[in-house]
Amino acid sequence: MKNLYIVITQTGTLLSRVLRQVTGAPFNHVSLSLDASLEQMYSFGRKRPYNPVAGGFVREGIHCGTFRRFAETNAVVLRLSIPEEAFEALGRQVALMYRRRQYHSYNYLGLALAFLGVDHCNGWDFYCSQFVREMLCRYCAGTEAELPVIAKPVDFLRLAEASTVYTGLLREYPRCLQAARRQAEHHIRPLAS
Repeated sequence: MKNLYIVITQTGTLLSRVLRQVTGAPFNHVSLSLDASLEQMYSFGRKRPYNPVAGGFVREGIHCGTFRRFAETNAVVLRLSIPEEAFEALGRQVALMYRRRQYHSYNYLGLALAFLGVDHCNGWDFYCSQFVREMLCRYCAGTEAELPVIAKPVDFLRLAEASTVYTGLLREYPRCLQAARRQAEHHIRPLAS
């Protein structure tokens, strides 16, 4: 089994503030990461931190891009264990999409129609939660039954097999991860005789 990380955030961008007003949801963005460091997260969002209109498939990081600009981003990090073969296949798919990112646009129409309860897919163009749902349903058995067709970022909090590993400011996550690793090392050291 390998661990996949689902990162649910509220950045404070204009779009996220509007979404929060409309939905009442505390989180309005979701990303995937293939490792616990979250140094590389993948989603559909802003291509450039200061341009809310140009969206597409992006690689995000805690200390770069939109998350750097919005340092007060709140986050919940979930860990989901999946079979190694599924993890590798998902990783290949994400890598392929990133190499071809110029062909993937943000699904603005799909996002607008989602508010009306209409699911609109446009090939391999997505909005953030649509992308994460697609990847989980393709590569993580059982998640399709747990997630609504029109998934919102908060819907991922209900995944039965996912465990919450962090809640707080996204920028503080690396420090908490290091502390957890030090504590784990301390517990596995043999006692001095």
